[in-house]
Amino acid sequence: MKLIFSTFLLFLFGVQLLFAQHSEPSEMRAHRIQKKIKFDGVPDEPEWQQAVHISNFTQRDLNFGEPITEHTETAILYDENTMYIGVWCYQKDVSTIVAKNMNQDFHYRSDDNFQIMISPYNDNRNGYLFVINPNGARADIQVYGGEDGNDDWNGVWDAKTTRTDKGWFAEIYIPFSTLQFKNDSILQWAINFERDIVSKNEQSLWQGWSRDNTIYAVSKAGQLTGITNIAYAKKFEFKPYALAGFSYNENDGKSYPVKAGANLNISLSPTLKLNLTSFTDFAQVEADRIPVNLSRFGVYYPEKRQFFLEGYDMFNFYLGDRNNVFYSRQIAVENGKQVPIIAGARMFGKVGKSNIGFLNIQEGKVDTVSSTNNTVFRYKHDLGKQSYIGGIFTNKINNTTSNQVFGLDAAYETSEFLKDKNLVVSGSFSTSTESFKAQENAITYRLYVDYPNDLIDNYMSIATMQKGFNPELGYMRRTDYDSYIWSFRLTPRVFENFGVKRLLLKPWSAILYNTHSTGEMESFHNETRPLGAIFKSGERFEFNLIQNFDRLDRPFELTDEITVPVGKYWMYNYEIQLESYNARRVWAEILYNWGGFYTGSIRTFESVLGVNVNKHLNINGEYSLNRVVFPDGKVTTNEIAMYLNYAFTTKINLSLFSQYNDLDEVMIYNFRVHWIPKVGSDFYFVYNMGYEGNMKQIEILKPQTTDAAMKLVYRFIF
Repeated sequence: MKLIFSTFLLFLFGVQLLFAQHSEPSEMRAHRIQKKIKFDGVPDEPEWQQAVHISNFTQRDLNFGEPITEHTETAILYDENTMYIGVWCYQKDVSTIVAKNMNQDFHYRSDDNFQIMISPYNDNRNGYLFVINPNGARADIQVYGGEDGNDDWNGVWDAKTTRTDKGWFAEIYIPFSTLQFKNDSILQWAINFERDIVSKNEQSLWQGWSRDNTIYAVSKAGQLTGITNIAYAKKFEFKPYALAGFSYNENDGKSYPVKAGANLNISLSPTLKLNLTSFTDFAQVEADRIPVNLSRFGVYYPEKRQFFLEGYDMFNFYLGDRNNVFYSRQIAVENGKQVPIIAGARMFGKVGKSNIGFLNIQEGKVDTVSSTNNTVFRYKHDLGKQSYIGGIFTNKINNTTSNQVFGLDAAYETSEFLKDKNLVVSGSFSTSTESFKAQENAITYRLYVDYPNDLIDNYMSIATMQKGFNPELGYMRRTDYDSYIWSFRLTPRVFENFGVKRLLLKPWSAILYNTHSTGEMESFHNETRPLGAIFKSGERFEFNLIQNFDRLDRPFELTDEITVPVGKYWMYNYEIQLESYNARRVWAEILYNWGGFYTGSIRTFESVLGVNVNKHLNINGEYSLNRVVFPDGKVTTNEIAMYLNYAFTTKINLSLFSQYNDLDEVMIYNFRVHWIPKVGSDFYFVYNMGYEGNMKQIEILKPQTTDAAMKLVYRFIF
């Protein structure tokens, strides 16, 4: 009887563990201090001892549900303006600590790290993720919807670390002005913590260690209490900039630009922020990598300009197939040319259950196009625990264009389907107008169901886009289509005794496009993965079978010499992918794909090699080769990209990016020095060189384009 009772208790515990992934305590109390602590990375002041420490971390990987193998503690202090987080990461063998990076926004999954997810909204949806490693390197992400994040966001916060023979330790400070939160006298926020020990491939969380979610899952977090009567007096952040530069173009000659401008950020309320900008400049932005593109579609380039990044997801209205109603890189570009931003405003945040995103940008005149006004308004209203209903409006007006888009969308989202599984059901509808007049065949809609979980990931969608739909402020990869998508993935955790962490199986991932106006099949893609795995050591491999169909209604110019004729083409390919664990000092990735390509065949080889010289210097090199054979000729393409990063300290970083692409006949060099004199302020020195045309005829000492700039952005708060 005792054995049966004990077994029953273990069963109940297992069920609770499976469905809850919460352990006690699940609430953390912050401790208020009257004087500032010494911010030195050594959390040893008496105030740290008085604070409540939590240490009940549980493994998500490798051994689900077991306690963390290395003792870990964290505690929170605060004063009127700032939150301080103390971290104690003990390690029995400190020689196994992995910390390869020092630069800002480092690749934290390849290092030992400690993560803090804070949701001041406490809305089960949005939050902020702060990540540090044992070197004091910092990365931060704005979290949206419990699943996605904007890793280009840079908040104002800092961290300092120390190491001893007992492990590594940290102090983190986050000004309350960095966060958006309800203006209450007593605050209760969602919070969670994660420690990754990459030498063991171990991942442990304080709460919500379900394998169906990540730390992004705000709804699975614990609670932070004890914060009362904090100030929100500093409502203004003023960031003027000054720039001096040199520019050379072999067609236009030399110029010496000198610019000045400013951004003013105003906290209209603790949860609603207004950004104002004038004469905005983006000289410090990293250069785009121009990939070899053998498809008939354009290349999507992500937004990198800081002004547009904070709150970026609040403006997102996705249509499928990378199409989006709003694509911020359409702003400050007219007819393929850059144009100046005269002035602009962005407002984003929450008011109660209302999520608001508003943008208005006035561009300068270029050629025959008059000054352009761009407006976007995005609204989402929280429903239930994780769902929403919303809409979008975009408007672009100048002397040649008057284009508007109206859209509605809604999503039912839960992390409690079948008690503990994720489920999303979403739909959207939008239409475009010209001068506010309805157009024929200008409608698009999309409906999808997503079941994104650890063992089974099942996604199904249907969508239609009529050929008259035209979002001038959006991104359009293709139009005039009906699409049907069904992707089914299985990742069973079996063969663990053979070192397998989980299998990566994909019975199918099918995408069918029919031309909407004719009903004829235009494209089909299916990928089947009969074999793939991630190992406990961190290595990974995949073997994929790929089917493609493409209907060409007009010739497709692959190069100046070779054109693919009109026709209907079935193509069958095989693919092997191999990856070593990127937490190692030297790591590599290899992809080899071979099979049909329209009227001929293709062999593609892609490789990545990463070398960690020391915590200051990291080098990554990428090489891709395509060999395409047609009945009437051959095409060979080469692309080389090199990334070198040298971090003198966590505040001074030097980077070099270089690329050679012989298909587009382009070679570029981007050299950048970034110094953070104080957190929130930045100094940049940027030097770019570019070559185009026949690479055999270029003169390496005479680039066709050269740009150099020094830019200082300084932050004042009041």
